[in-house]
Amino acid sequence: MSAPTHTPPHPARPGGAVGSRLPWWGLALPTVAFVALLLLILNPADAHAAGSDPLITQLFEHIRRALLQAAP
Repeated sequence: MSAPTHTPPHPARPGGAVGSRLPWWGLALPTVAFVALLLLILNPADAHAAGSDPLITQLFEHIRRALLQAAP
């Protein structure tokens, strides 16, 4: 005895694209985690002592200050 086969209710779209959207937190959470880890790793005093480019150190210090001021 053979089992009945079921057909899908909607045919697949051409191109195989799935109609799903990324939620807002799908991009926001990894970005926040990356910035938090970057701020933990890049202490401006340590980066300057290591002899890195002062322009990059100043850039990261400016980003850190802007993020700390934006935090509630």
